[in-house]
Order: sequence, then structure tokens, then C-alpha cells
Amino acid sequence: MDVLRPTLISIGGRVYRKNLIQEQPYQREEEEEDFCTGPGDCTDEPCDAFVVEETERGFQCRAEVPSPLYKYIIGKKGETKKRIETETRTSISIPKPGVEGEIGNAFCFLVVITGQHRSGVISARTRIDVLLDSFRKKQPFTHFLSFALNQPAIQEKFLQFKEEVLEKCSKDHGVSSSLFQNPAKLHLTLGTLVLLNEQEIQKARDLLQRCKEDFVDHIAGGEPLTVEVAGVEYMNDDPAMTDVLYAKVHMKDGSDRLQAIADQLVERFVASGLMLKEWDRVKLHATVMNTLFRKDPSAEEQSTTMAGKSSFKERESFNAQNILKLFENFYFGEVRLDTVRLSQRFSSDASGYYATSGQL
Repeated sequence: MDVLRPTLISIGGRVYRKNLIQEQPYQREEEEEDFCTGPGDCTDEPCDAFVVEETERGFQCRAEVPSPLYKYIIGKKGETKKRIETETRTSISIPKPGVEGEIGNAFCFLVVITGQHRSGVISARTRIDVLLDSFRKKQPFTHFLSFALNQPAIQEKFLQFKEEVLEKCSKDHGVSSSLFQNPAKLHLTLGTLVLLNEQEIQKARDLLQRCKEDFVDHIAGGEPLTVEVAGVEYMNDDPAMTDVLYAKVHMKDGSDRLQAIADQLVERFVASGLMLKEWDRVKLHATVMNTLFRKDPSAEEQSTTMAGKSSFKERESFNAQNILKLFENFYFGEVRLDTVRLSQRFSSDASGYYATSGQL
């Protein structure tokens, strides 16, 4: 490793520098890899990414770990935990399986790291954060930011679209009624999130409210946004082998206000660490046909997320050439958008739309 150009790692909105350090108290001959935040070295300066307490026996740091990520700290037969303890000369206390701590009305495991040296505790905590961040990215998303497009008039036009497609294109390869979206769940997705406990859900709610105060109301001018849902397009290179067909969404007045709100919301959530950046700009669209629905009608949103990419191998694509030709300019209707929802995946409310964990 070039000590003048250390590797940079981004975790939860913070940038860490991966350094080679040597802990003098142990008089070790080999250098140990450690992680540091900011321009200084954690052996010399306080590390403000988390709290390290001094105790009678040395130093201590606590970490709240969401239940689904608990197993990754332990590793197979406890190997991960043992390795971190050995390499950092610390002790990591983890509750026994099935014993969770209620922290701020959110069920988490409270992991306690102790050691004789502050730098070792910091190193262990940072390694745990890196580990959890890596596995968090592999978790299926649990929530997503959305605009509901399921107003009665839109649903009626969607059902008309479905009826006419099946009437005129049902003989085309792969086209069937199982491909169509549930009309009650028509929506525009802004971005997806992995929220593993109530504490993280509340953090997303709070951020959504701050976005409303900081820029959403200003861009919208305090009024609902009037948009049109019109025209269909496909999401892959070959219309004869289509997996997702979507309706296009745009501002009726031709402005870019909806795009600006969508992009800035995603930018804020990515900066907070609650969302991963997938695209440079949000694609304003509403899925109307999806080959994932063929086998699993509840497979919401996977067409536009990283979590669903592995499922493409199992898909049976359909030939959308005639659909695109006949319904290229199909008009689904006009709708006024006044609420961004924090929607919960695999859920339904009384209207048939996704259950809402928060909104602005």
C-alpha cells in the first residue's frame, strides 16, 4: 500500500482512510491494517465517528447492530469475531442468539467492544462497521420512496390498456395477463432503502420531513404537481425480448420540477447513507408490465433495483414489438401529486396501495 495515497472507503456518509499503523505498546514487528477517519491518525487524535469511553480496565465502545446483520459479526463457527478480536487485541461481547436489546423502541443487538488500548477498540469498531456495511448492501430492500399513481381515473385507463393489449397482442411470445401490474399499486419509484429496524425507519421519516422543509415545498411552490402518465417504453435493448414495460411520467406544464424533486430527494438519502446511488438521475416511470410478476405477483419493484438483478436469469421475456407499435402514445391520464411516501415492500393498506411508514 502506498502510504501517501491510502485507500478511501465510504461508510454511512463518512469517508475513512485505510492506513497502516503500528501500535507501540505491544512492540510488534508487523504492521497492522487499521481504518481511520479524517486527516489524522486514530492513535493520536479522538475519533468522532463513534464514542469510545475510558474505563477502569481500558476502553470501551458500543455498537447497535440490527438483528438481520447480527450473524455476520460472529461468522461461521465464530471465526469472524475471533479474527477481529485477535487482530485488534480486543474483546467483543455479543448477546446470545435470541436475546435482543430494545434500544430507542427499535430491536437491535448491543455489541460491546473492550480493550486496553483506544486504537485497538477503534480498529475493531471500524472493522465491524465495514463488515456490516458490506453485508447491508446485499440485503433485499425493505422500503422505497414513491409517488402513488393509483387514482381511480388512472386505474381505469390502465385496465383499458391491459384489456386492449391482451385482445390485440396475446398471441405474441410471452404476453399474458400475469405480466400486468396490480392497478391499486401503480406508482413512481424514486429510490429503494434497506431499513432493518424501527430506529432506521424513523431516521428515514425525519430526513423526509427535512427535505420537505428544505426544498420540496419551495420547488413545488406549495401546490400539488400536475403530471401526465402517457406513452410506453421498454427497459432493455431488444423489444422482442422485453422484461419490463413502463408508462412515462412527465410534468403537464413541461417543467422539470418533478425531476428536480426526485433527484434532490435521492441525493439527500444517498448522502445520509440510507440509500445507494444507482443512477445519475431518477427515471420517471411507472411499471405496467413486468416478467417478474409471472411467477410472483408480489415481486414489487425488483425491476428497477439492484436486489432484483439476479432474478433476470429466471425470467421468460416477452415480445413487446407490437405493444410498442400499437400503444406507443397510450394516454393513462392526468394526476396531481402532493405526497412522497416512504412505502413498505410486500404490504398493502386499505386502498390496496403499499403501507406507508412515513410521508411528506
